[in-house]
Amino acid sequence: MDTLISPSILSADLLHLEQALQECESAGADKIHIDVMDGRFVPNITFGPNIVRACKRATKLPLDVHLMIVEPEKHLEAFAEAGADIITVHYETCPHLHRTLQQIRSLGVHPGVTFNPATPVEGLRYLNGMFDQVLIMTVNPGFGGQKFIPEMLQKIRDTRKLLDEIGSEAVIQVDGGIEASTVAAAYAAGARDFVAGTAIFGYPGGIKAGIKTLQEALF
Repeated sequence: MDTLISPSILSADLLHLEQALQECESAGADKIHIDVMDGRFVPNITFGPNIVRACKRATKLPLDVHLMIVEPEKHLEAFAEAGADIITVHYETCPHLHRTLQQIRSLGVHPGVTFNPATPVEGLRYLNGMFDQVLIMTVNPGFGGQKFIPEMLQKIRDTRKLLDEIGSEAVIQVDGGIEASTVAAAYAAGARDFVAGTAIFGYPGGIKAGIKTLQEALF
């Protein structure tokens, strides 16, 4: 499929997480997105390796672990051992980003790079071949349920152009305010992987209906 739907468990009912993940899987979700927050890089505190390990037992879908933490290099091995298939680190938190991405790949995990809304993506030029995924934050990270920042559509287009220029096959992922009213515009700008929390786990008709609504909005 040309597009990927990645439900974010940040918005899931953790009391019934296994059931929620299985519903995502049966509804045609492509990956499970796990937001790890440390209360330092972002205001909130969320999950650690134990949640990744639990998700690994509950679903066959790939686990996409988004580290919104300072000094992520200290925790890569723990998340890889817990079952992460993809680990994405923030450009803003990695002063030695080459080394961090090399470390992720050496653990047998796909590396990704995340950019906050105000961070330029030009640095990707110097990382070609070292990342498999680029995550463009379309809200300021730290909380679910925020509104999509419209200016990020141009940033997605700029990222698509840059990746084409350097010959990168990395997937552009977007996270923040992704719902039926914003997903098609993000796709048109060049995004192909769509992280959604509230639009799936908080959808009035349930998880399966939320995923279906996003899929239908894309076609």
